Amino acid sequence: MQPEDQDQHLSRISTLWTIVCNAKGGPAEAVTAAQEELMHRYRGAVYRYLLGALREPEAADELAQEFALRFLRGDFRRADPERGRFRDFVKGVLFHLIADHHRRKRVQPQHLPADGAEPAAAEPSPQDALEQGFCDSWREELLARTWAALDRIEKQTGQPFGSILRFRIEHPELRSPQMAEQLSAQFQRRLSADWVRQMLHRGRDKFADLLLAEVAETLRHPTREELQTELSDLGLLVYCQTALKRYRPDSG
Repeated sequence: MQPEDQDQHLSRISTLWTIVCNAKGGPAEAVTAAQEELMHRYRGAVYRYLLGALREPEAADELAQEFALRFLRGDFRRADPERGRFRDFVKGVLFHLIADHHRRKRVQPQHLPADGAEPAAAEPSPQDALEQGFCDSWREELLARTWAALDRIEKQTGQPFGSILRFRIEHPELRSPQMAEQLSAQFQRRLSADWVRQMLHRGRDKFADLLLAEVAETLRHPTREELQTELSDLGLLVYCQTALKRYRPDSG
């Protein structure tokens, strides 16, 4: 992708707020499609966060289903792009679900511990731990979606960006000539060290563009500064420095 093509792509990123607005009302078919799109995008982050926060697969499954129910019955209608990021709204819904879950557990009758043992101290769940857990889950979901997008590009174009980047991650100790030798056997064609270096560079740029697009979709017409803040908050800025320099906010 040439620089001017990258600029054009990054300046035309659509946001999830368009989907949110479609999911709030209108033709039933459009509402259903928008709801399904939102759930598809966020279900991984939601379940991963709930499982990490509760450490109980059964409880995480139950609350994930409750989240989906609230989503589909329209609780998300209160989401407003003027009031902040969409992930903050999702986070608020999940925090309330977890609080309600703990509240229900506290009012249930408890069994006496065997042999008169001292009751175990309740594990604290401070707000900062919940915040960090949600950010971690959200970041992992964005990275997973970016890798999946990179794999789709590789399948469509034959450009092995994902394969090359994963090979580098798995073999950080290898230099370009060594990578070329091993990748030649994997791809069954002779590759040069220069080709490897070029593909690594292009693959990193493509990954950065795709990740930036994923983050930008969760904001409403973000400026470069707003995107930088969001990337920094999520611990993703290190991946997107070059893509951020190319980013041109959509004035529409």
